[in-house]
Amino acid sequence: MKKVLALAIMFFMALSGYADKQKFDFIVAQDGSGMFKTIQEAINAVPDYRKVETRIFVSKGVYKEKVVLPESKQNISLLGENFDATIIQYDDYAQKKNKFGENMGTSGSSSFYVYGNDFRAENITFANTAGPVGQAVAMFVAGNRAIFLNCKFKGFQDTLYTYGKLSKQLYKNCYIEGTVDFIFGSSTAFFDNCHIHCLRKGYLTAASTPKGRDHGYVFRFCRITAEKEITEGIYLGRPWRPYAQTVFVGCTMGDFINPVGWHNWGRIENEKTAFYGEADNYDYDGNQIDLSQRVTWAHQVNIDDYTIEKVLADETKPNWFVVE
Repeated sequence: MKKVLALAIMFFMALSGYADKQKFDFIVAQDGSGMFKTIQEAINAVPDYRKVETRIFVSKGVYKEKVVLPESKQNISLLGENFDATIIQYDDYAQKKNKFGENMGTSGSSSFYVYGNDFRAENITFANTAGPVGQAVAMFVAGNRAIFLNCKFKGFQDTLYTYGKLSKQLYKNCYIEGTVDFIFGSSTAFFDNCHIHCLRKGYLTAASTPKGRDHGYVFRFCRITAEKEITEGIYLGRPWRPYAQTVFVGCTMGDFINPVGWHNWGRIENEKTAFYGEADNYDYDGNQIDLSQRVTWAHQVNIDDYTIEKVLADETKPNWFVVE
């Protein structure tokens, strides 16, 4: 019976035109109509260090599970049926106790971990539902060449942890929400046409870019919004580590952004090492953002210097960031 239902799903996708472009190796469905009921089971079933792509289709549903994609599980694509209805979530947080009575910590709080290289997720919501209880990560990405397309990341503080120091990541047409430092970490990450939403006053980013990197965070053609009651008090970023790099180019944002733009995290010495820049940003009425009150140590950059090709170049896989 399960096989019949799985074939029916494939038939439906073929009728919708979706299967014309995608071949699925595994199907995950909570109701048992797929090959697996949980995301983790499907990931575990992928052969270690498989050299070709494994496509996993995830049916609609709220999957409450703490998922780990190990380093040995590479070239995996996780494709959701609908990003509003295909949700992977958990509710751990930094101060929550583990089985030994110790704090889980920020890294231990994540709902989903990506350690394997060449991971791709599409049409999925990743959430941490712990609420406003301090650091509570929804997505932790350590693997290299990760792509997130049409995905949502929901949480409060520390929603998206771009962990890998050598990792390059692409977020395209995604929605990311949070309060304090809700996009943070060491990776080189490009946010293309994303919606960044602030739930409270705070800091959008807290990059910890390693010294010597060409790029940290690049937000290009993104839309920055906030809850209606927030009229001021939001910073574009602050340096979690001294050599943090973050730029916003071609983005739209509201008056809730503090006129100074950036914060030094209370350390004057960070002003000499961090790199923060903007170019061609506008308000919702189409007026160019006034940068006259920005901190003196911020930069006005050239938008043409911040393309996906320049920021995410990888000699081993030159076109890894090309998405259809």
